[in-house]
Amino acid sequence: MKISKLLTDDAILAEIGGRVARRRLDLQLTQADVAEQAGIAKRTVERTESGASAQMSSMIRILRVLDLLPGLDGLIPDAGPRPMDLLKRKGKVRQRASSRRRTDRPDKPWSWDEGT
Repeated sequence: MKISKLLTDDAILAEIGGRVARRRLDLQLTQADVAEQAGIAKRTVERTESGASAQMSSMIRILRVLDLLPGLDGLIPDAGPRPMDLLKRKGKVRQRASSRRRTDRPDKPWSWDEGT
């Protein structure tokens, strides 16, 4: 199954858990082997493979044991500042997002007696 934004969170967790289980089996590892090498409880591996939510640190440890950690680099690409932004900000990197501008402004200015 392809993971997409149309899937529910539970469906995505189940798909990830299934993929982790298939990779573990391809490497001829037991859940106990993965747990021991990752330094986590066997029950954590069981829960992850069954599609239950897991702590990010536990998932990273499991992915490291299964040699899947390089895939995380493509998950959230390292995005540097755009050259035009650096020019506008004189070399400074943006630290926070600006608030969205309201686009639903009326054509005429607001006045106190509008509600009457």
